Amino acid sequence: MIEEIYTYFTFEMIYLWLNFSVLPFWTILIFFPNSKICKIFIVSILPIIIFTIIYIYLIYTIFNEGYDFLSNFDLYLGIDQLKKLFSNTSFLILFWIHFLSINLFCGAWIVNDSQKFYISKILISLPLIITYFIGPLGLLIYWIIRIFYAKRISFYN
Repeated sequence: MIEEIYTYFTFEMIYLWLNFSVLPFWTILIFFPNSKICKIFIVSILPIIIFTIIYIYLIYTIFNEGYDFLSNFDLYLGIDQLKKLFSNTSFLILFWIHFLSINLFCGAWIVNDSQKFYISKILISLPLIITYFIGPLGLLIYWIIRIFYAKRISFYN
């Protein structure tokens, strides 16, 4: 039974499921940021736990295949080493989970922070959409919007 599960959860299948599974989270963040569902399922620790379980499963699988995790530190040696790492499917899927979880965390933070300043959900929808695709740019746009509602410029929380 475990072998059947193991053969079903290939990197390609996990990649597809990850891409489809984050869409409901982002839809709720963008269209229903003030809802109880958003607070329970998205702004909570739940998505992080889900991503962590998948991440641990992949690390376990990759470790059993004999992947050299120390080679990941080669990415600091130059752009060519980074390009070489991204050609490895194991590294790429780990990076992708990292990317999805960080962007979702940033989106949840935007929603949570915007509620402190009573920023309109329509106004934060643009930074949320941009954060989904281009995390840092969405955060910057939200920070600019936040300045007007907080009535001060703050480089820290």
